[in-house]
Amino acid sequence: MGHCKFSKFDMLSLIILFYMAHSENDAQILNDRVSLLSFLSGITHDPENALESWNSSIIHVCKWSGVECDMNKNRVIELNLSHKSLRGKISPALFNLSHLAILDLSGNFFQGLIPSEIGYLNRLKELSLSSNLLEGNIPSEIASLQQLVYLNLGSNKLAGEIPISIFCNASSSLQYLDLSNNSLSGEIPLQNRCALTELKYLLLWSNRLVGKVPLALSNSSKLEWLDLETNLLTGDLPSEILSNMPHLKFLYLSYNHFSSHNDNTNLEPFFASLRNSSNLQEIDLAGNYIGGELPSIIGDLSALVQINLDTNFIYGPIPPQISNIVNLTLLNLSSNLLNGSIPSELCQMGRLERLYLSNNSLSGHIPPEFGNMPHLGLLDLSKNKLSGTIPDSFANLVQLRRLLLYENELSGTIPPSLGKCVNLEILDLSHNRISGTIPSDVAGLNSLKLYLNLSSNLLHGAIPLELSKMDMVLAIDLSSNNLSSFLPSQLGSCIALEYLNLSRNGFDGQFPSSIGNLPYLKELDVSFNELTGKIPQSLQQSSTLKLLNCSYNNFSGNITNKGSFSSLTVNSFLGNDKLCGSVKGMRKCHRKRITRHFLMAILLSLLITPIFCLVGYPLVWRRSNFRRKLPVLNGNKDIKDVEDTKEEIKYPRISRRHLFEATGGFSDANLIGSGRFGHVYKGVLRDNTPIAVKVLHYSQKTDEIWGSFKRECQVLKRTRHRNLIRIITTCSRPDFKALVLPLMPNGSLEDHLYPTREMKNGLDLVQLVSICSDVAEGMAYLHHYAPVKVVHCDLKPSNILLDDDMTALVTDFGIARLVKGADESAGFGDDSASYDSTDGLLCGSVGYIAPEYGMGKNASPQGDVYSFGVLLLEIITGKRPTDVLFQEGSSMHEWVKSRYPNKLNPIVEEAIEKRAPRGQMPFDKKIWGDIIFELIELGLICTQYNPTTRPTMLDVAHEVGLFKQYLCNSSSTFVIEQTLTN
Repeated sequence: MGHCKFSKFDMLSLIILFYMAHSENDAQILNDRVSLLSFLSGITHDPENALESWNSSIIHVCKWSGVECDMNKNRVIELNLSHKSLRGKISPALFNLSHLAILDLSGNFFQGLIPSEIGYLNRLKELSLSSNLLEGNIPSEIASLQQLVYLNLGSNKLAGEIPISIFCNASSSLQYLDLSNNSLSGEIPLQNRCALTELKYLLLWSNRLVGKVPLALSNSSKLEWLDLETNLLTGDLPSEILSNMPHLKFLYLSYNHFSSHNDNTNLEPFFASLRNSSNLQEIDLAGNYIGGELPSIIGDLSALVQINLDTNFIYGPIPPQISNIVNLTLLNLSSNLLNGSIPSELCQMGRLERLYLSNNSLSGHIPPEFGNMPHLGLLDLSKNKLSGTIPDSFANLVQLRRLLLYENELSGTIPPSLGKCVNLEILDLSHNRISGTIPSDVAGLNSLKLYLNLSSNLLHGAIPLELSKMDMVLAIDLSSNNLSSFLPSQLGSCIALEYLNLSRNGFDGQFPSSIGNLPYLKELDVSFNELTGKIPQSLQQSSTLKLLNCSYNNFSGNITNKGSFSSLTVNSFLGNDKLCGSVKGMRKCHRKRITRHFLMAILLSLLITPIFCLVGYPLVWRRSNFRRKLPVLNGNKDIKDVEDTKEEIKYPRISRRHLFEATGGFSDANLIGSGRFGHVYKGVLRDNTPIAVKVLHYSQKTDEIWGSFKRECQVLKRTRHRNLIRIITTCSRPDFKALVLPLMPNGSLEDHLYPTREMKNGLDLVQLVSICSDVAEGMAYLHHYAPVKVVHCDLKPSNILLDDDMTALVTDFGIARLVKGADESAGFGDDSASYDSTDGLLCGSVGYIAPEYGMGKNASPQGDVYSFGVLLLEIITGKRPTDVLFQEGSSMHEWVKSRYPNKLNPIVEEAIEKRAPRGQMPFDKKIWGDIIFELIELGLICTQYNPTTRPTMLDVAHEVGLFKQYLCNSSSTFVIEQTLTN
């Protein structure tokens, strides 16, 4: 066998081929570089220079931020620029990256159309353009991406019909398809000849899709997640389709126009079709037109964890076989036409946490077996026809936090054993036939943090003094009973109280002034009683009181139209013949003649004054001169308990005496706000600096107040952001603690949302969206970027202040939770180390509190997101969440969701009218209507019941920032167009 030898010619050929190959590789990577730079030229990015490396001619393209290349580094195969705050349009040049396998531009500000050139990326496997401002139609060229596995275009402004090619010509390997939260219309274009056999996730929720669910979807037998919620879909429930989905885990069909089989009378085929789905965990059919009885075969779905069938036309009895679903944690059958008794078998579901049976026609007694459900945290049996007594066995429900039995026909007495429900936060037994007295054990439930409602019953006797232990409850309603005796002054210890209704009883005696001193009191109704004496000045001096009804009592005296009474009329005082004053509509008081005793007092004062000048004044002068020679007491001597020594030097020293002088002796005239832990006064320092001084209360709960003070100091010391209130200094002594903050000249957001006569003009939509953007940015900083991550826990309009430029600043961190070393992606986690616990403190204010807090969950960033969502909905609807809760009996989310999307037009139109710019400034009503609708959708997403499905505050800030930019740009363009036209 001969040996192989290389000639010189062979060697030269190899060298040429080597250089040609490298030259070709360089040309390919150069083409990719040109494509990326062309894409870069059409966008802008934030000053953080997320794409700074792209501007370098030295750094290899494969080392650019967000760029990944194959192992040979000759082609770009991945581009991930998600959440980089990029703005502009997507350049078609980007789609010259022919080897691209992954493209993720989600969570940015991209506008315009999706270029049709996207079809050139024939190697693309994952495409995500979600959470941008993309509009127009979905390009049919996406169907050319034959290797596509993941496609997410959700949360944009895409419109028009879904291209048939997406379903019929697209990659047969497609596993994930998300077109949710757009404005897509038409039918779901899936035909019998089409087969997405690998599809596992199909999310089309929150669009305007119509028609029936296509039968061809049954070919997607690997489907695990099907979400068609909030569309306009019709027809029978898709039973035939679902029967071919054995891997289905999550099924969401709520808020459509579905009906059951056999002319909306038969639910059995639907539940029978799901028996093959052995892994099915959640079913949501709420808000449809579904009728028929619940079949017994529902008990065969043993893997279910949540069932939500509320707001339908389901009738008949509750089948006892439903108790076979042993893993069920949530069962919601409320707002249907169910009748018969509550089967005791329900109580065998040992893992059940939430049970909603309200607003039906259920009758009979409440099963005492409910006491055997160890995990039950919420029980809502309201608005039925239940009779009999309240079971003593409820005392065994150690996890029970919300017990709602109102609007039934219950009788008997309130069982004292309810006092053993030590975690109870809401107790509503109103509108029944309950008699007897209020048990002292129940009145002493200091765990109540939301409201106690015993109104419209047959209760008698006095208010137990133990009621004063409810120092965290926000609302108490004892109206329309037969209660009597005097009102205990101890009610003034319920320091968190915002709403108090004692009307239509038989209370007599004088009204306690301590109730008027309640720092949060907003509404008070004591009408139709037998109260006597004067209405206490403390009510008039309250800085929070908005509504007052003292009608039909025996009050006497002079009522002036000052303080909190300035907005009241005579309607608040009707039926009190001995009242007079300057309140609008009230009869004037007659001046009394000067009496002999009054003249004697004047003469005595004239005699005593010169005597004091001759004798007393020198003594006072010596005493004051002696005190001036003493060293000035340092008001910050205890500051080390709050701040490190190095930090303390940065803040100016200020004494209690200086604060006393600045605020006029902490006078009521300078009182600008009250909270659970203190009062806030406005003042001016000696150098003419306007300040706000938050002075903490001192009471029996000194440790709790001191903890709040430390917590707020820690937050303000460790955080720096343009949308967070800054601290000027602190003053801390054993008997006095105060925070000194800059005074915000434009007050709080609450002042502008609900303006008084002094502040008649509200804010327009542009200002409100800008404020929401500021708040979201500040909260995103607290959650994601602050040196010590912070959960605020009490986000609401009164805790959002506005400076000279109407820039919003988040304030009041008294119950915040500080977390160090927290993992952002995990959302802080329950095991995060914390500086201060909020145990025992209410995690927020009523109406803004995340539902999971009511179930005992720890404070989390998702709770702040929920509060922000409520804030958005409040701004748009013009309703306080507490008004919705107490008047409608539902949360803000539930109230708005029940009108979404088809019944929102009145809300949107009213918001446009109310939030229109002042004067003659023109604006585009269509654009404003779109923005308002988008804000409502974002508010609903933020207030979802499940905290894991809510967006992060970073995502929220991004979305609201988009709205702000779009609104400002469109407003400017519209004004220019109108000017040119005119």
